[in-house]
Amino acid sequence: MSLGYAEKLSYREDVGSVGMAEVFDPPEALRKKIEELAMLIQKSKHLVAFTGAGISTSSGIPDFRGPEGIWTLQREGKVLPEASLPFHRAMPSLTHMALVELEKAGVLKFVISQNIDNLHLRSGIPREKLAELHGNSFRELCPKCGLEYIRDFEVETIGMKKTSRRCSVKKCGGKLRDTVLDWENALPPEEMNPATKHCKMADLVLCLGTSLQITPACNLPVRCLRGGGKIVIVNLQPTPKDKKAALVIHGQVDKIIAGVMDLLNLRIPPYVRIDRFQLSVSQSPKRGKYVKWTMKVLSVDGEKSPVPFLKSVEVCFPGRPDMKSALLCDQPFSLTRETVKSRSFKMVIQLNFVEGCVCSSTKIERTVNFLDSVKSYSCEKSSIFQQLRDAALQGLDCGKHAILEKKKSSNPSTETTLHAIVTSLLRYDEPQMLRQSGVPESNGRCPLKQHESLVHQKDESPINSCMSHGPQDQTEMPKEAEAPKSNGVNLMSQSKLVNLEKLCRTSNVEILKPNESLILREATVTEAKLKVAKRNRTGVSRNGTPKKAKT
Repeated sequence: MSLGYAEKLSYREDVGSVGMAEVFDPPEALRKKIEELAMLIQKSKHLVAFTGAGISTSSGIPDFRGPEGIWTLQREGKVLPEASLPFHRAMPSLTHMALVELEKAGVLKFVISQNIDNLHLRSGIPREKLAELHGNSFRELCPKCGLEYIRDFEVETIGMKKTSRRCSVKKCGGKLRDTVLDWENALPPEEMNPATKHCKMADLVLCLGTSLQITPACNLPVRCLRGGGKIVIVNLQPTPKDKKAALVIHGQVDKIIAGVMDLLNLRIPPYVRIDRFQLSVSQSPKRGKYVKWTMKVLSVDGEKSPVPFLKSVEVCFPGRPDMKSALLCDQPFSLTRETVKSRSFKMVIQLNFVEGCVCSSTKIERTVNFLDSVKSYSCEKSSIFQQLRDAALQGLDCGKHAILEKKKSSNPSTETTLHAIVTSLLRYDEPQMLRQSGVPESNGRCPLKQHESLVHQKDESPINSCMSHGPQDQTEMPKEAEAPKSNGVNLMSQSKLVNLEKLCRTSNVEILKPNESLILREATVTEAKLKVAKRNRTGVSRNGTPKKAKT
């Protein structure tokens, strides 16, 4: 939640219960509850997640009602907490990315969120599988044609008011509105209707990090009960719906979800943030041999919008001592010069990133020749994004960039390139992250039986496997270590139970913040192939069953 959002909300004295003490389940009880939750998810045919502010606190975003929540401190007359990162640079938590993996695996069918921080969309949850009941601080809507715009900056208003921008559709041009609700605004039907539909269909609604106090949103999970569904609540404080839940877990959401994912043998995918910007060079021919030109670094949303991930821009001209370097600190970043038209030159543009980006800067080289004709082209954006993600994960190369499209316009003559650039990278499954979040390293994977939706997934290449599920180094279990089966579910091995018990004993553990030790090592393609070879040597197939001997 943005502190700016809290300040923009209209005053309301009755905001429900705030400042309740946090409750932690005893280690042994927590261990059993994590096992039970994993079993429920494994058996679920229609899982729905219902999320609140508690899943974003480990991303550096304060909540509302906790001991250090916004409304708690406001009621006590204390100074409001400071976010550890700019709101627009907050990165998804371990729980956000776990939900992404569950959705990709076909286990999670829908996400209902009360948060306005954009982290579900940023993490990779498809828009059609997400209902943002209270809006999104980074989303604008055209009420005329219904087109949505996801911004990389926080929209300046709340309360579904008009913003300073218009719809880019030529035949529309409607005035855009923000999508964040104020107290008096009703929940939008386009969000509420699919949320209600999926709750009625759900056999399991998983409530994560929510106090379940704000109506009518808090009544949605109960809709599953009429159809025989179950509710599971994971929260640090008691909620009004606890009595209706089949399972209530008091503990840190990230730790509990990490334990569940480990039991389900699902790896939490890394988060790679890719931002975009425009680089334009326009020229105004003058009489004689000179040309006046202007270079600009702009937002993809136009010159009037900020580029929030850039702090400053440095420009230099290698091999041209007659052309002075420049430091641009104010947006829009713009540099105007006058040079000989017939002489080309190289321009090196250094982009300096704001706090919250993994790397401090990156450089882009561009050759400028005013006599050359420019050909417009456009690349397949999804393919470029995937290549950038692969490169970032293999080489931990934040700052890597690629051109998405190039176009030329006249009046004045302008050449514009659209760039994509990796600005953040965060892994959740390396030992350092697991230790910080209270999850011990596993000595061997003996998971619950895979969800049936996972069985039909296509095999992935070693690289893609590292990015999503990760190469699983499974070895054949000796007979005495085999887990007994019960109702079609493989129970955990003793080593897995010991690891889970260690997890439950680490109660008040600080979750690794996004700006602490973000870059952790990712397996290379060669290592991924070696792991595949090792698995083949053990005589165990991809799904963990013994291979048949070749004749």
